[in-house]
Amino acid sequence: MQGCRRRKKHMLIFLDTEFADFADREPISIGMVSEDGQHVFYAELQDFDRDRCNSFVRTTVWPLLGQIDGATVRRIDLPDRLRTWFATLPSRVTIACDSQFDRDVLGAMIGGPWPPNLVGWFDLRPLIDSTAFDQAVSAYHDYPGRPSHHALHDAHAHRSGWLAWMDKRRRDNLLQRWKPSRLFHLDR
Repeated sequence: MQGCRRRKKHMLIFLDTEFADFADREPISIGMVSEDGQHVFYAELQDFDRDRCNSFVRTTVWPLLGQIDGATVRRIDLPDRLRTWFATLPSRVTIACDSQFDRDVLGAMIGGPWPPNLVGWFDLRPLIDSTAFDQAVSAYHDYPGRPSHHALHDAHAHRSGWLAWMDKRRRDNLLQRWKPSRLFHLDR
């Protein structure tokens, strides 16, 4: 068809990372999932420095590692795995996360320029306190085998929160447009 422009698909990717501590943020694991749930990335670094981890990470994050087959990777190999995965995504990708730390850790894991299809960032922090988002995240983690502080499960939980928040927003918008004056009464 002449004159029609092909619309570029834009994809939202939910990101979470785990890292040694807030001071140096040495990467431990990364989880990403697309809004449609069709694209998933998870990796655990096998060669992170365990001596740099704080006590919370040692007691909460460490026990959750090693549960997903094929997820362990050497740090030197992770940038290529990440770039290969990003190359499978549409031409316009926005990352959604709840912390600047996650963005910084992703940058450290990529170890160079951002992938060319990564066009933006969406801050989930303003949504965290909304009832719809919070309840969906909690419901995701309440299901057995979906613990908090596991990068992949937290990314899935953020996706669930986002979808619930968007559904509520759509319902609220419909209700605002649907006014009682637009009701038609049936004469019987």
